[in-house]
Amino acid sequence: MAGRRYVPNPAPRQTRTTVRGGATHVPRPAHAPVASTAEARVYAPADPVHLGLTLGPLRRGPADPTFRTTPDGSVWRTSRTPEGPATLRVTQRADGTVEATAWGPGAQWFLDQLPSLLGASDDPSAFEPRHRLVAQTARRRQGLRLTRTGLVLESLIPSILEQKITTDEAYRAWRLLLHKYGDPAPGPAGGDLRMRVVPDPYTWTRIPSWEWHKAGVDNKRASTILRAAKVARRLEEAAHMDPPAARARLELVPGIGPWTSAETIQRTNGAPDEVTTGDLHLPGIVGHALAGDRDATDADMLDLLAPYEGQRHRAARLILLSGATPPRRQPKMRRVNIAEW
Repeated sequence: MAGRRYVPNPAPRQTRTTVRGGATHVPRPAHAPVASTAEARVYAPADPVHLGLTLGPLRRGPADPTFRTTPDGSVWRTSRTPEGPATLRVTQRADGTVEATAWGPGAQWFLDQLPSLLGASDDPSAFEPRHRLVAQTARRRQGLRLTRTGLVLESLIPSILEQKITTDEAYRAWRLLLHKYGDPAPGPAGGDLRMRVVPDPYTWTRIPSWEWHKAGVDNKRASTILRAAKVARRLEEAAHMDPPAARARLELVPGIGPWTSAETIQRTNGAPDEVTTGDLHLPGIVGHALAGDRDATDADMLDLLAPYEGQRHRAARLILLSGATPPRRQPKMRRVNIAEW
């Protein structure tokens, strides 16, 4: 065309990589929230479901980037599904039905898993209370169902972060790592709610050592997460195993013991009998509630829960929900933030 000169498009700008301490570090781009078409579904549970009680164990602290509750009663959650990142919003109607909306490449997968997420595979009728406190709590908390996410790594990594430290420190590390290395949540959750999707296994393995340190994560826990991320595909298979076999699969990874495997499988497999051992507080809480013994050990706790064989995790959940905790008589666990060293 006369009077106009053709100018070719410039070459795309390349991402700069830097080498620090012998390792190549690729800066993670700051993506905008992923826009996607919403998928919707209405689910009618066969039995009453309380969204907060059922989904609450998936929340890692009040500022968890993967979990939000909003004033309208909705629960928002993000996951990296086998089909890709997804955001789910669930709202309960007055008639007990649940309205679910999902965004992202994994939206359909998320909606297909909704019944399991809300405890459809859980059978609370198999539970028979043996103590008055437990029976009273079970009557008050009839909407409690044991969730089953079917996704291992997203529950395993925060459980590893919670090893041997205060929950506040673990929640802080989870929050910082997700905001820096997670992806923005698909749909509206990636905007005002600032929700994030848990990083993929490869990204976990590429986090530099100094970033773990800045998040307050010591080398032992960081190394355990790296080992788990490298065999993520094999660990994800545990979600489809019987709980004892699933725990055994997780515990093949050095650094993952009975406490971590139980905390994970409770969420991923909806396991009603996988009670947590090795916990700093749980034996004393169960001992105080059932026998007036605040100094109970793991062995004492298992003896007290023996009448609930097959449903020991549910019994422990109900005891925790009863509020029958012993009065504190010692200082809280000392907080040690290695990022300040």
